[in-house]
Amino acid sequence: MLQQTQVKTVLPFYARFMGAYPDIKSLAQSDLQDVLKQWEGLGYYARARNLHRTACLVVADHDGILPSDRPRLQKLPGIGDYIAAAVLSIAFNQPYPVVDGNVKRVLARLFEMDANVNQSTAIKQFKTAAHELIDARRPGDFNQAMMELGALVCTPANPDCDTCPVSFACLAFEHRTVALYPQKIKAKPTPKVHLAIGVVFRDDRVLITKRPPDGLLGGLWEFPGGEVKRKERPATACARALKQALNLKVTVDAFLTQVTHAYTHFKIKADVFICAYQEGPLKLGQAVDYRWIGIEEIEQYPFPKANHKFFDVLRAAAANRPA
Repeated sequence: MLQQTQVKTVLPFYARFMGAYPDIKSLAQSDLQDVLKQWEGLGYYARARNLHRTACLVVADHDGILPSDRPRLQKLPGIGDYIAAAVLSIAFNQPYPVVDGNVKRVLARLFEMDANVNQSTAIKQFKTAAHELIDARRPGDFNQAMMELGALVCTPANPDCDTCPVSFACLAFEHRTVALYPQKIKAKPTPKVHLAIGVVFRDDRVLITKRPPDGLLGGLWEFPGGEVKRKERPATACARALKQALNLKVTVDAFLTQVTHAYTHFKIKADVFICAYQEGPLKLGQAVDYRWIGIEEIEQYPFPKANHKFFDVLRAAAANRPA
């Protein structure tokens, strides 16, 4: 099931992923690095890691068959209330309501609910309302219809109330208060982080490091760097970060480019520099592995999308680099 990701974004990834892993056994037998590479560009990499771990457990402990009871299902990695309700209703026809952002918006307008949709403590109110409506005979169809209704008709802005199949029962439509719902707590400003990234050349090879297996972008490879301190020049920050994180002394030869990227809870601005290795035995700090690779080998490794944003300009710079 999708969370914070649009269907149109996922479709090409889904086709590629299912082509690589057509059944749960093939996914379980795969290497996690290969799974992350197939997932590359979609974001939310913890989902890929959990999916792989769950496949391994289902094959090992459940004879390759997904449990159909909620307690056992929710013991599997990455399966919380939302995913459990979706799987049990759609795959096993059990009457559990699925409540995502689209569904909460529909419910808020149907019942003129004053609960804030982005407040975690309000989820019980929305689940109660959804449970009262769910069709126990066809819960999977009901849940999918509610999600589609919110995604395509009862949209955040300019909802198409005239074609809505449930407008006759919608209190917000009746009272002309649609624009007032759902109610939200005003979001705090998104934090912004300034990074300096170094593409470190040693002869014709560049350094990449692997992130720890868990946490943000867990298990992915990246070009190393660090945060730019207040009043610090980005080039200075790049050399400092590489020394602190990897015990490498480098010269910062040239500015390559600047990229920006938005994650769920923060945004980054990254200045990328071409660097030359000078000295120092490489020592891993937070990174768990490293490689010196040729530029042509980049496609063999799973990288964060923020790194992908400078790959083309990096290839061009590498092609023009003196031998």
